[in-house]
Amino acid sequence: MRLKVQVKNILAKQGTTAPLLLFVVFILLGFVAYPNLHLLQQSFFQDTQFTFSNYLSFFDTTNNSNLEALWGSIYISTLTVFFSALVGVPLAYLFTHYDFPGKSIFASLAVLPIVMPPLVGVLAFLFLFGESGILPRAIQVIFDLETIPFSIGGITAILVVHTYSFYVYFYLFASNFYNDLDASVLEAAQNLGAGTGFTLQKIIFPMMMPALSGAALLVFMAAMASFSAPFIFANTTRILSLEIYQTKLNGNLDLAVTQSVILAGFSIIFLILLRIYSGRKRYIGGSKGVKIKTKVIQNGITRWFISTLGIIAVILLILPHLTVILISFVENGTWTWQMLPPSYTLDNYVGLFEDPKIVEPITNSLKMASYATLGNLIFGITAAYLLIRKTFPGKKIIEALIMLPWAIPGTVLAIGLVVAFNMKNIFTLGTILVGTFWILPIAYFIRNLPLVFRSTYAALESFEPAQEEAARNLGAGWLFAFRKVILPAIAPAILSGALLAFVLALGEFVSSILLYNYYNRPISLEIISQLRVFNLGSAAAYSVFLIIIIGLVVIISNRFLGKRTGQVVV
Repeated sequence: MRLKVQVKNILAKQGTTAPLLLFVVFILLGFVAYPNLHLLQQSFFQDTQFTFSNYLSFFDTTNNSNLEALWGSIYISTLTVFFSALVGVPLAYLFTHYDFPGKSIFASLAVLPIVMPPLVGVLAFLFLFGESGILPRAIQVIFDLETIPFSIGGITAILVVHTYSFYVYFYLFASNFYNDLDASVLEAAQNLGAGTGFTLQKIIFPMMMPALSGAALLVFMAAMASFSAPFIFANTTRILSLEIYQTKLNGNLDLAVTQSVILAGFSIIFLILLRIYSGRKRYIGGSKGVKIKTKVIQNGITRWFISTLGIIAVILLILPHLTVILISFVENGTWTWQMLPPSYTLDNYVGLFEDPKIVEPITNSLKMASYATLGNLIFGITAAYLLIRKTFPGKKIIEALIMLPWAIPGTVLAIGLVVAFNMKNIFTLGTILVGTFWILPIAYFIRNLPLVFRSTYAALESFEPAQEEAARNLGAGWLFAFRKVILPAIAPAILSGALLAFVLALGEFVSSILLYNYYNRPISLEIISQLRVFNLGSAAAYSVFLIIIIGLVVIISNRFLGKRTGQVVV
């Protein structure tokens, strides 16, 4: 009774925005808190009986397959962070400190992997470097070898794909740091006699720690949640995200739930530890606003060497994209043992627009991504406005719940929805969602909750409240003031988050494979289906379609949003 009175008082203080607060709380309780709490609860039950047997089974040393999978996920994620940093940070240093022929082109292409959906990137590397890949076969033919000289698989293949896909995080974070670094700090260190090594160790690295830890956090979480690369390349290597999928397929939902809880738990623990570490390592100093001047490389040999490296880097960056494009013209079923496909056709693309069965996954993905993004827009704008402009108890909890889906792997999110929404409840308005068309848009919506929210929140933080107050003082209601004063100013940030949410939903594979049915199958599932029947051309044509859509979104972001904000949006 006392809690009920407190809730009424809180809502009364919100006035006309009380329904918005109720809407935000309802969404977070029903689609974030409830599935995850239900998942945690379910992990302690077996045949409706409370038990610890699921956890005892997981940590059973006599059958350590689950422990191997957990170690495999942590091991691969840690190495992914290391190799991604090894590529991304030096690349950012090179492009921000030196000027050489082709630099602008190389810098633009450095973010090319971001337009490659995870599943499509994995397929590109399979076509390129797999046992029947183009490059191994080409070397075999050129040098007249009896067997192919190499092929990638297992942990090596996963790390190669992860490094290619995730180094961009380190590159972007490090580039922003170098661009904002005050040259006067480095000059002061040099004037005091500090050498290059001392400056790196004692000045640059500590100041760079927040950027590095932020990139490391994103990469580690992405690697822990990774499903596409293990799904194609894992072979006998056990990865926990893949183990969850296989356990569910085998019908052992109780163990799959427990595996999901443990995977989510380790991801969140890493998130907390890295937050604590990066918080202790923050350095704040005065700045004169002196930008670092790029050095023009004058030495002919050095310029030639760097240009050569740049050309090689460009080839490596665009090769996966070119490979997928090439395969998309292959006639289905014709490419087997040959170095290059022997037969080409336009039918794979014609079918994308004419054959109803082929078009259906495209329309499904476009509709489901649009519905999910519309939900992200409504929720994200509402939640950001309330958290910035209003005062009420529990703001930190609400913000934490909004960001939680970003810390939970897609397999865990999907299992949570299976457990929570395979029965009627108040949050689903008395319907069973599992097995329906709407379960996938809801999964995409939950997964991308933080995107529009964070972009809107950041824009509102920098928006001067006095402008809204002036409109209110002139008699405008909060809705009119928001629509006419605030919304036009923060529209670029909102659109940036919405475009990213749409792109991620369009290419979503991890949660889709656990939740889809035949009638709402998305593009990503159709790609896998085409591969299983050896229709490589059709699978690649779907992949090219995804790349084109994502590429268009990136171009819109950079051209439209970049002009309005003065920044490059990636």
